[in-house]
Amino acid sequence: MPAETTNTVTDDRPGAVEGERGALVAVLLMVILGVAGIFAVS
Repeated sequence: MPAETTNTVTDDRPGAVEGERGALVAVLLMVILGVAGIFAVS
């Protein structure tokens, strides 16, 4: 077993890493759009 077992799902599915990366990109885009929206309103 690997030393870092943060999530058992990622160990079972090799494509889970790409899914997590996509989720991180989506969250970053939401944060950037939120900040841009705040600046646009103000």
